[in-house]
Amino acid sequence: MRITLVTVGKIKEKYLRDAVAEYVKRLGKYCKLEIIEVADEKTQERASETEEMAVRSKEGERILKHVKEDAYVITLEIQGNQISSEELADKIEGLGVQGKSHVVFIIGGSIGLGMEVMKRSDYALSFSRMTFPHQLMRVILLEQIYRGFRIFNGEPYHK
Repeated sequence: MRITLVTVGKIKEKYLRDAVAEYVKRLGKYCKLEIIEVADEKTQERASETEEMAVRSKEGERILKHVKEDAYVITLEIQGNQISSEELADKIEGLGVQGKSHVVFIIGGSIGLGMEVMKRSDYALSFSRMTFPHQLMRVILLEQIYRGFRIFNGEPYHK
């Protein structure tokens, strides 16, 4: 299975880059993983809704350039479905069984995803109604994908 993370922005903090690298290494046993970082747009302090929509649209264009037609797209959205680790494992395993060999997870920028990206989404996933820094969200998502592979392979993993 191919898993692609398309994310807005680069990770600046070394401790987060180290955590990402650790999960990339661990996931190498289970899937072909690719992480694509697209440039983020500068957002003015107190930007209007119109300005924010323009930023999300520009970032969305960059994101969608990396989404293949046959990919199953999971977007991370605050208003998405909240599921357990076991349910995420079942979802990933089920996609493989259905012949969906390429899953793309999308993490938006600091002000979220544009409408075009959400329209392309096959499944909206929420980790919480809380807002997390998108750089930290990358680590959390990779950990959950790793946990999912461990679960559906019947391997032990710390609870």
